[in-house]
Amino acid sequence: MAFKLIVNGRTSSVDVPAGMPLLWVLRDVLNLRGTKYGCGIGECGACTVHVRGKAVRSCQTPVSSAADAQITTIEGLSADGTHPVQLAWQDVDVPQCGYCQAGQMMSAAALLAKTANPSDQDIETAMNGNICRCGTYVRIRQAIHKAAGLATPTQQTQSAQNGSRKE
Repeated sequence: MAFKLIVNGRTSSVDVPAGMPLLWVLRDVLNLRGTKYGCGIGECGACTVHVRGKAVRSCQTPVSSAADAQITTIEGLSADGTHPVQLAWQDVDVPQCGYCQAGQMMSAAALLAKTANPSDQDIETAMNGNICRCGTYVRIRQAIHKAAGLATPTQQTQSAQNGSRKE
């Protein structure tokens, strides 16, 4: 079955089964490898992307539920790596192994689009379920606070809802 997907501002038609997880469509059909497979059951957060501006686990999201929706992956957060979350992650030196970081950053960007100046409790709630095997949670929290200070509300909303447009 063919589905129209709007990923990072680009429209694509994919002919896949309706129940195929969005994760595999992104990685294997559209060749967007930034979204990672972690657990396959929506518990680790490595596969987090934005659908309609909300952070979702793409391993548990059937492609049929994402048809015609704005989808943003880590590749679409910004065209040149200048999204406030990306800049803060670099400045704070968050990653160790880095495997979970795309999902962490996507959850953080969704939080900042909703809550411009989050408290530690807001961060804890939003990031709950994003597992970091290296334990960089303190640096993740620091980076989210830093990103909040760097971002304008317009930047946060655009990245969460529309994705970056790549021409």
